[in-house]
Order: sequence, then C-alpha cells, then structure tokens
Amino acid sequence: MDGVSRRKLLTWGAAATALGVAGCTRPSEGDAPPGKGASGPEPSPSPTVTPIGDGSTADTGPQPNQPPAPRPLEPGERPPQFVVFSWDGAGEVGNGLFPRFRKVARDHGAAMTFFLSGLYLLPESKRNLYDPPGNPRGASDIGYLDDDNIRRTLENLRAAWLEGHEIGTHFNGHFCGGSGSVEHWTPRQWRSEIEQSAAFVKEWRTNTGFTELEPLPFDYDEELIGGRTPCLLGQENLLPTAAELGWRYDASSPGGLQVWPAKRQGVWDLPLQSVPFPGRSFEVLAMDYNILANQSKNSTQGPVAHHAAWREEAVGAFTQGFERAYETNRAPLFIGNHFEEWNGGIYMDAVEEAVKHMADGSRRDVRLVSFRQLCDWLDVQDEAVLTKLRALGVGREPTGGWKSYLS
Repeated sequence: MDGVSRRKLLTWGAAATALGVAGCTRPSEGDAPPGKGASGPEPSPSPTVTPIGDGSTADTGPQPNQPPAPRPLEPGERPPQFVVFSWDGAGEVGNGLFPRFRKVARDHGAAMTFFLSGLYLLPESKRNLYDPPGNPRGASDIGYLDDDNIRRTLENLRAAWLEGHEIGTHFNGHFCGGSGSVEHWTPRQWRSEIEQSAAFVKEWRTNTGFTELEPLPFDYDEELIGGRTPCLLGQENLLPTAAELGWRYDASSPGGLQVWPAKRQGVWDLPLQSVPFPGRSFEVLAMDYNILANQSKNSTQGPVAHHAAWREEAVGAFTQGFERAYETNRAPLFIGNHFEEWNGGIYMDAVEEAVKHMADGSRRDVRLVSFRQLCDWLDVQDEAVLTKLRALGVGREPTGGWKSYLS
C-alpha cells in the first residue's frame, strides 16, 4: 500500500487547497546574496567533537556555513524576500533525492529545512521501542527503513547540517486517519511523540549497532526548534507542548496566506500558503503533494501523457507565488516537499526549477533560508515594523512605497 492509500481519503479538487493533505517519504537569511557558495560550502576547520550520550550525536561547536548575524531593518528599508524550502520525512531511500537537493542548495546558495521522521533512524527489528499515542506499539503508517537506507539517511543528515541546513522533526509514525490520528492527540501525547522522536535521533548508535559511523555533528536538544505535523493535522494541541519545550516555530498550519507571520502562544506560526495555480480558478497550497492532489487525484502515478503539463503547472505555482510576494508585500514564502518520485518525479524537477528561478542572480535581495534562519531575522526586528508588515494583505504593495511605509 503506497503513501496515498494509507491516508484518510479526502475530497479532491479546489477544496484540497484548504485540507492540508500531505505525503511522506516511504521506505523502498542572512545578508549574503544568493549564489554564495555556489562551488560548495565554505571549508570549516576540523571541529572539536564532544560526544553526547551514546555518541550518536556530538557537540562540534557553532554550525558552519551560516549567514551573517541578522540586523533590524533600517527606517524605510525594503525587507528581503525570504523563501524556505522544506522537506517532510527527510529519509534517503536510495533514490538519490536527498543528495540531489543538497547539491541544488549548494549550487544556488540556499539553506533548507529537513524535517526528519525519527523512525527513519530506528531499525524495524527494534520497532517495539516505539509506543505511538493512540496506536499499537511499533505501528507506523510510513514503515521503517532498511539498514542500508538508515545509513544513507545518517550520511545525508550529517552532511546537510555541516553544509548549513536545519534538521527539524516530522515526528514518527505519520498517523493521519482513524481514532489514533494525530488530529486527536492531546498535548501530553504530543510530548510523548516528540520525546520518542528525539530519542531515536539521539540513540541511533545503540539501536542500530552502527558503531563505526561518525556521530551526527549537533546536539539535537539544541538543534530541534520546530517541526511539521503529519498531514498538517493537530497543530492546536501541539502548540502548548511546543511552547513548553521552547520551540521557536511550528510549520504545521494549512491554508495560510502569503502575508507576514505572527506568533501563536509564543511560537512563530509559519504555515503552508496558498499560491496561484496556473490555469485554475482557485489557489493551491505550496506543497508538492497538494499540487498532485489537484492533478492526479488519489494516485501518485497518473497518466504519463499529463506529466509534462503538470510539471509546468507545479513550476508556475511556486514561481508565481514567489513573484507575487516579491513584487508586493515581500511576505516570506514557504514551500513544502517530499523526497518522492510521484508522477515520474515531476515535482522534484519543479522544485529544482523554482530554486533556479528564485536564485538567478538578478535579484540580490532574495534569501533562500531555513526556518531557523528566518526566525533569527524575525526575532531581531522591531515589533512596530513587523506589525506594519503584517498589515499588508496578499499581493498588496505598501502605500507610498517602502521608503515611506516603513519610515
């Protein structure tokens, strides 16, 4: 059963833009302009490695390849155009998509956020270590990776963090339907899920026996500051737990608009947004799976004859959403994806084309950043400035221009 049929079926079409359906990988800012590091990340000196716990993770000092420290906007200064590309699941299953998009990011000076599913570091033979809220012990709607793919995932996570990317969480079992759905979880159940997910990351060496592999080069208790829930469900009850844990953001809300974000319960609410959908009378959430849901409905492998046109629709959705924000209110754009080859891999091609379009060098005020880097920028801005930015609706330019509006 594939990643779609395992999910609660939804009514497709225009309504899917607000439903927040999402897939998942299955087993089998700064002031630096885009283009920085196009030949690869800057080399870093050999870090001092301090193992944590069983040595699955380690403190290696400040994360390399980060942009300059953010600063508040000057009076009348136009804000940068931020874009966050994020990946749900973040497992490498041998299809080469994780390293592919690490290279895309290197080539275009981008940082991204990888939302790791903790189960992707837990062998299936140890599945009973997972006690999912509201579901049988060891259950998972996305399955488990085999040993080779766990190794590949660890290799890519390690390299991604050293290259400057963020490692967030996509939690564990991806339960989207039935009584055990994350939609119904309590704050206490979310706490359990998060603690278990973090434990699988911090104890992969013990659980896998891969003692010859290098540790992940970060303290996950410090690294983990946000996530995205399965199928964009359950945010209301997650937020109290996220705030209690000191998370800085949550990216789970569906149906957001292209406007400047605000905090909820002290946590930045960074939702997937509706963007123009070429040739349609409605907008679509800026996520590969939601575009698919409006093209091939409940199939991840629609007719090949439609693939080329669907690919162009996906490219257009991402780039038109970008252009609308860039030319008007400059609201950050959030794009969600999965390492999947749905409909012949057209959505992966669309994401790569979108990155190239946004980082083509003609616009030096574009910042392709991680969610962490965006939060860093937001946190140093004057609240009065952010309030004025939030007052700009979708596609609305500032009255009198930026110099007057933010003076």
